[in-house]
Amino acid sequence: MSDSSSDTLRAEAVSPRQRNFANQLFELVSSMRFAISLLTLLAVASIVGTVLKQNEPYNNYLNQFGPFWFPLFESLGLYAVYNAVWFLVILAFLVLSTSLCIARQTPHMLKEMRSWREHAQEVSLRQFAHHAEIAGDVGEQAQGAASHYLARQGFRVRTVVRDDGTLIVARAGRFNRLGYFLAHIAIVLICLGGLLDGNLPLKLQMWLGNKQILQGVAMMGDVPASARLGDGNFSFRGNLFVPEGKSQSAAVLNVRDGILIQELPFSLSLKKFTIDHYTTGAPKRFASEVVVTDRKTGEQVERTIEVNKPFTFNGITIYQASFEDGGSQLQLHLKALKQGVLSQAFQAEVGVNQSIGTGDSARTLEVTGFRPINVENMAVRDDSQATSLAMSVNKHLGSAVSKPGDKDLHDVGPSFSYKLRDAAGQAREYNTFMRPVQQDGRWWMISGMRNSPQEEFRFLRMPLDDEGKLDTFLSLHAAIQNPALTKAIANRFAQTALQQQGSNASVRPKLVETAERTLTLFQVDGLKSVADFIETQVPAPQREAAAGVFLKVLYGCVWEAWQMQREADHLPAQDLDEARAMFVRAVLAASSDTLHYGAPYFLQLSGYNEVKASVFQVTRSPGQPVVYLGSALLVAGILCMLYIRERRLYLWRAVNAHSWLIAMSANRRSLDVGLEFAKHQQALTHTLSRSGAAPGQ
Repeated sequence: MSDSSSDTLRAEAVSPRQRNFANQLFELVSSMRFAISLLTLLAVASIVGTVLKQNEPYNNYLNQFGPFWFPLFESLGLYAVYNAVWFLVILAFLVLSTSLCIARQTPHMLKEMRSWREHAQEVSLRQFAHHAEIAGDVGEQAQGAASHYLARQGFRVRTVVRDDGTLIVARAGRFNRLGYFLAHIAIVLICLGGLLDGNLPLKLQMWLGNKQILQGVAMMGDVPASARLGDGNFSFRGNLFVPEGKSQSAAVLNVRDGILIQELPFSLSLKKFTIDHYTTGAPKRFASEVVVTDRKTGEQVERTIEVNKPFTFNGITIYQASFEDGGSQLQLHLKALKQGVLSQAFQAEVGVNQSIGTGDSARTLEVTGFRPINVENMAVRDDSQATSLAMSVNKHLGSAVSKPGDKDLHDVGPSFSYKLRDAAGQAREYNTFMRPVQQDGRWWMISGMRNSPQEEFRFLRMPLDDEGKLDTFLSLHAAIQNPALTKAIANRFAQTALQQQGSNASVRPKLVETAERTLTLFQVDGLKSVADFIETQVPAPQREAAAGVFLKVLYGCVWEAWQMQREADHLPAQDLDEARAMFVRAVLAASSDTLHYGAPYFLQLSGYNEVKASVFQVTRSPGQPVVYLGSALLVAGILCMLYIRERRLYLWRAVNAHSWLIAMSANRRSLDVGLEFAKHQQALTHTLSRSGAAPGQ
């Protein structure tokens, strides 16, 4: 048997099955149900991408979902849904399905748009929902009058004379079908635009092993070539951080748990950053005055970029995204909160780490931000004047924590945020205000602390003295926390108590012992340790009275420590009035809170030199005009489908008949169709009965 004969037999054996499978596959992919299924999947994925914030650092997701769900969601690509492989595959299949549907339906649709259906039979016309008999002239003049009337009503008219009679066909709104074509084309274009703006080229480079994600922090100059993308990259979306007076020519692309560096064909310099605020302190307008320099030609362009006012240069659009600190210089004063810590003044820079303190108080200072304006809710719960220890220690640092629902918004001035990291790598985050804040009729220095980003800040309030300084509080805090001074303070307290009460001197040892024990307890864990002692050592019925006694002893010890210091400074003694009593209570509460502040010192901001920085988003989006075109076509298609109604009207007169059959159809059934049919029926009855009159009269 020849080769050609065997090929023929093989083709005859296989081709029918292959054709059947190919036809079924084509029918499936180009079907409406397949496209709707894909659209449903994309809608569900878009919901996930809307609810879950996309392209965040992976540490944020790990903290949010925990070690179990984090890797599962990562494997599903939920942290970058719109760039996930499965999302892009669904998008590609939707493009294919809709394109095949267009290719499949377009010839039939064009045929329908051109078709007059001039072979309609009387039997089929009588099956129309709207049909009626019209008596009138059947001559050529009547036909012309009817055709002229229909043309005046916006119909295109054709008269067909057949052996069995005369058919006048009128049609209008044939471009209604164009709406379906435009809508399908729009879906294809929008999906293609999404694919063009996706990161498929980047994924291909990474799959081929040419590019590797950079993890960890590195200087821009130290980034290897494997983590850099050339300025000819087809599409990208990255961030550009530019401080005032500096320039940048590479953007950062966040990819999974790392970054890639995108080289730009230009450098962008920030001349000046301007920000305006509302009266509440919230940003009202921020803009960047920039100079863009082409790296090849040296061409320079100056522009002001604002929110919703981007600038496009060499096909790359630059958006004003946000603003940050650009490395402000801060003058700080370290003030001791524990014994053995030396106060000192030094300088720090936002974004730069440095070591401070010595010995057990050594920490790494990581200044993370600076804000010249802060609008804060300064409503407070005044735990410092609580009448029981249980209320006083209800929440550490609670003396500056606002009650839920209370609001007292105003600008409290500059603040800086920082972390203090110990030798074990554990860090606490702080936010400290530069200016004192007035609350409860007194001025305070306020500093917030939290152990992790998931917590709310808890605030430490330290009272200022009559000269507006922290010196008195810090010296009193050091005195009552110093075990070497405990006995001296206790003796002085006992002496003053005996003088005021006129008690027998025999009770003095008992008073001294009580004061010493109370101060010693306080030095362990502040008011909490005193409260714990009462809970464990005092019977329940006597606890409230015991708490009052302990508080009076502590207030008295603070007062005596204050008087001892004034004597050491050769200052006159003071009388205990209400204002000084409030200061003593504030010192005691703040001293207790410092034990839970998590740092052996307080960093006070004494001056600054602010440096602003802009964060730009730079994008190359070749699919953007395609999406815009698709959106315009989608709107046009929907308008065509909603407002262009296809209608066909037929007038039929059989041979030797003395009346006309009128029938009308539309692509959508509605009440308007019936009203329009009644209108044309009445007008044509009048027209055909007056074959010699002008049409429409």
